[in-house]
Amino acid sequence: MKILVIRFSSIGDIVLTSPVLRCLKKQMPQARVHYLTKKRNADLLEANPYIDHIHLFDNDLDATINELRKERFDLIIDLHHNLRTLQVKRKLRVWAYSFRKLNFLKFLFASLKINLLPKMHIVDRYLDTVKHLDIKNDEQGLDYFIPEYEEFPLETLPEAYKNGFIALVLGGTYFTKRLPASKYRSILDMPNKKFILLGGKHEKEIATEIINWQTGNVLDYVGKLTINQSATLIRESSLVITNDTGLMHIAAAFRKKILSVWGNTVPEFGMVPYFPDPQSEILEVKNLSCRPCSKLGYHKCPKKHFRCMNDIPEQKIIEWIERQS
Repeated sequence: MKILVIRFSSIGDIVLTSPVLRCLKKQMPQARVHYLTKKRNADLLEANPYIDHIHLFDNDLDATINELRKERFDLIIDLHHNLRTLQVKRKLRVWAYSFRKLNFLKFLFASLKINLLPKMHIVDRYLDTVKHLDIKNDEQGLDYFIPEYEEFPLETLPEAYKNGFIALVLGGTYFTKRLPASKYRSILDMPNKKFILLGGKHEKEIATEIINWQTGNVLDYVGKLTINQSATLIRESSLVITNDTGLMHIAAAFRKKILSVWGNTVPEFGMVPYFPDPQSEILEVKNLSCRPCSKLGYHKCPKKHFRCMNDIPEQKIIEWIERQS
């Protein structure tokens, strides 16, 4: 059997599909598993041993569909379920199982604060999509594989960081998912702790503010690394403090101790770290009438007060770090 799994984006969502790939390949060893994603996400999948072939979409969907037709797939597993995947399924004309999105229920929660969402992690919902194939959750959590040539050169780290460091993941696709720079100030004053900043180009301003404090115990790699180089540093870290973002799920794949900090999004959406180290915790400001304000996020707080992040107590982060020592 030749199976096409589809998930176009984003980093976290693709990592969260990894148990489906592993369970398919291990429980249906005769199957050949192909994966369709956006070209920019190829690095997330190229070293995954449970994928036989990766197909890359680069803006020309018709060309991608023509490439896929040549494969003569027996089955499509659509874990994205949007208009593009609908086009793929219609034109390939093969049997398909499609992920059940909960966008309307998330809209109800974000807009009217009516929570009818199932108490079920998105990984379990992804796996529910393939239940008709008699695929079972092996309870082994997430996978993430780094190609050897993409590893961060750990030998280049200063000697003090080779004995352990805390990864501070500043990233978040939207402003309302990012902990403000000021919240890190007292954390960096912790004695004998070393920190590495990770994130993308959108977090450069936050990183610059932090580095300008000149505390002497921080390395800034924000906007300077590939996703797999960042993943290497996540893997080698002693602790991970992160917003709700893709590197949070990569940290969970490496079973790290994670403190995840939640702003406008909420754990009830079903995307908390999946099977991380048991000492991982979630930090959020509960009982805010405006939260969640969106299933994704905004580039500025709609209420202008940004209490979901501004009210996060830094002391709770410090206490969590101290409990792991």
